[in-house]
Amino acid sequence: LPSSAGFVVGHAGLYQALAMFAVAYFIIGMTVLSVCAIATNGALDAGGAYYMISRALGPEFGGSIGIMFFLANVCGSALYVLGLVEAVVDSFGIPPGQEVGTGVHVLPQSYWYELLYGTVLLALCLLVCLVGASIYAKATFLIFLIVAAVLGTILVSFFATRPLKVPIRLPSVNGTETDNGFFTGFSLNTLRDNLGGRYEVDYTTGQMMSFSSVFAVMFNGCTGIMAGSNMSGDLKRPSYSIPRGTISAVLFTYLVYNLLAFLMCATCNRILLQKDYGFLRDISIFPPLVTVGIYAATLSAAMSNLIGASRILYALARDDLFGRALAPAKKTSASGNPVMAVILSWLVVQVVLFSGKLNTIASVVTIFFLLVYATVNLACLALEWASAPNFRPTFRYFTWHTCLLGIAGCCVMMFLISPVSASASLGFLLVLLLALHYLSPSSTWGYISQALIFHQVRKYLLMLDVRKDHVKFWRPQMLLMVQNPRGSARLIDFVNDLKKSGLYVLGHVELQDLDTLPSDPLQPQQDSWLSLVDKLNVKAFVSLTLAPSVRHGVRQLLFTSGLGGMRPNTLVLGFYDDEAPQDALARHPAFTSAREEVPLGFPPLRTPTTPKLLSAREYVGIVADALKMLRNVLLARQLESLDKAWELRRAASPPPTIHVWPVNLLRPDSARYADTCSLFLLQMACVLNMARAWRRARLRLFLCVEAGTMPHAQEEKLRQLLKDLRIQAQIQLVPWDAITHLHWQTCQGPPGGPMEEEEEGVVNFPTNATQVSDEYVCAANKLVLEQSPAPAVRFLYLPRPPADTSLYPLYLHQLELLTRGLGPTVLVHGVSAVTSTQL
Repeated sequence: LPSSAGFVVGHAGLYQALAMFAVAYFIIGMTVLSVCAIATNGALDAGGAYYMISRALGPEFGGSIGIMFFLANVCGSALYVLGLVEAVVDSFGIPPGQEVGTGVHVLPQSYWYELLYGTVLLALCLLVCLVGASIYAKATFLIFLIVAAVLGTILVSFFATRPLKVPIRLPSVNGTETDNGFFTGFSLNTLRDNLGGRYEVDYTTGQMMSFSSVFAVMFNGCTGIMAGSNMSGDLKRPSYSIPRGTISAVLFTYLVYNLLAFLMCATCNRILLQKDYGFLRDISIFPPLVTVGIYAATLSAAMSNLIGASRILYALARDDLFGRALAPAKKTSASGNPVMAVILSWLVVQVVLFSGKLNTIASVVTIFFLLVYATVNLACLALEWASAPNFRPTFRYFTWHTCLLGIAGCCVMMFLISPVSASASLGFLLVLLLALHYLSPSSTWGYISQALIFHQVRKYLLMLDVRKDHVKFWRPQMLLMVQNPRGSARLIDFVNDLKKSGLYVLGHVELQDLDTLPSDPLQPQQDSWLSLVDKLNVKAFVSLTLAPSVRHGVRQLLFTSGLGGMRPNTLVLGFYDDEAPQDALARHPAFTSAREEVPLGFPPLRTPTTPKLLSAREYVGIVADALKMLRNVLLARQLESLDKAWELRRAASPPPTIHVWPVNLLRPDSARYADTCSLFLLQMACVLNMARAWRRARLRLFLCVEAGTMPHAQEEKLRQLLKDLRIQAQIQLVPWDAITHLHWQTCQGPPGGPMEEEEEGVVNFPTNATQVSDEYVCAANKLVLEQSPAPAVRFLYLPRPPADTSLYPLYLHQLELLTRGLGPTVLVHGVSAVTSTQL
């Protein structure tokens, strides 16, 4: 610590040195507050900052930052070992230019010799760490006493030592050259000369120093404040010890740094500070003690980083985030010491030692530590912003402002130190994030993202005011009723294309009575439904309910599904017919791969002989209920026969088509195209065509015309309507005189006879159902079927059910005749205005 202070002051001057200390300790202080908050919010385990981040931000962030923090500690350990080698060589090395040493200067100096010295010192650190945390704690306490004595000696020396000249030997091209530094004692002139910055070449690396490079070296001397949190798994009471120990360390070292900076500036000239990093030994009243103190402090820091790296690696291995790659690091001794993690960490540090020079790796280590500190602050910020009731740290001296300031400080200093290294570190972090996101197993730690999403969604749902709804921004919000997903996989996918970024809810009614059951039977089913949504890759919610009948259950879901301004406005039902359902789920690509199995949570499909869960009258009653509740209704028939992939990817020309019949074929006397239901039908066909998977398809709009009704005028009027609605569709005229003739023959009366009144601009099913015969409906079905080429899907007009409930079976029968053999067909009835011609 004292020698790095001399390096900083020598190049930066007093003013900039104090600024560096303030910035560094501001970042560290904000981070310490976050560390203390997280450490006092629950039980801590091994891994320190990694454990805090992973349990707060999830495995992706935790694992990626864990690797970065491991590398930071590894490089930090190598940095301190190289610093110790530099001090040893400075004290006992043969001076440059001499082949034979004299006195205590007996150690040869070269790259390979210094690598050998570093390897020996690192082996000593390994030996202590292998014995265990207890011997490490005793060793560090002894070192603390030595360093405290040295620090006291240094402070006394500034006052007790008389002015002296210090000869400095420096390497040069011709061998060595000697320069003189001066210890002046307390001098106003010396202080003035050292106030400003004067960056020179670093004599150990030959590189020109700058504010950022000096800050990088200085900051590494401050990273020891995380040593306590790294040992969280070895502390008896980490939530008690970490806040008190860390805050005490920060305050003590900050005061010592500032005091030393002032004393050095007032007593040592610039040459001594810049050219002799071991000058404190030269001015000390007892030089051997300073030498021992520097060695002890540096060795302690190297051991601290090595044991911290091993604990992080052990925690990563134990969490299985990287699978077999880190499996060997799980092995521990009988006392619980992760010996394999220590050995692996030692090997990586040994590799880093090949960099050779102290200041070469300082900027990389600093950026790694800054990135870790920024993420610790981010974890605390996320926990604070999520406002989860269980985030109740006993340490309360922090706010989201301190977290944000810590993040900002770390990011700014990262890019000031080295934009290239900072960008590369962030890129490496992003790669690790993506790899862990896609490859790591799911965890049970809890995801802060879910808490943050909940917090934001709740806030925005409250802001979503249904009173401010406007037709310009209308979107379909679907409630699809599913009796058994095994027979509805393609329908679920089709409705997903129809929702157009709106709400999509899969509803299911379980016919049971909760009074007779010991527990809720829907809870075990929930996971199966959510897995279904994931496997089918649809953006849908799941809503399950218990009810005595399907009709009551659908009513419940229509009343209760959604939240605030996000409620279903459209009910989608499968068609009620006698066809036996097919298990499309077993053939679906999402469930036929070797890695997937058909979910077992859904019962087998009913057989043709099995009675249905609802009657035809109840089915039509559901449609009537939805219309009374002002919900639009879609009835989907034979959608399970729609092979979307084949229809939309076939290379045949022309492209697939979507047929649209916006006229009520069951009311030939009222063939209008501009009522609410027809416009809603047009809108739904257009929404499907806008979906990414259906953009190649073409809309074909069929205009039913009779002789003597000016068909071209009707066509032009419809074309203008499509233009106003910005819907691109081909209009095809379809004569249907022969079909309407059948209707009038059955009615035995001229057009314009007494019919049911129309409500709200919607064409209804006739009260006197005998006015539409089966023969007429079959002819209408044939008319629709004859339009070629066959489309991918058809949209037909769905009339409102009759008011007389006794006519429900006849209503359903005629719908079945109308859609028989048409292939994938959607019957549509709309009750709300959904189209707009305004900006």
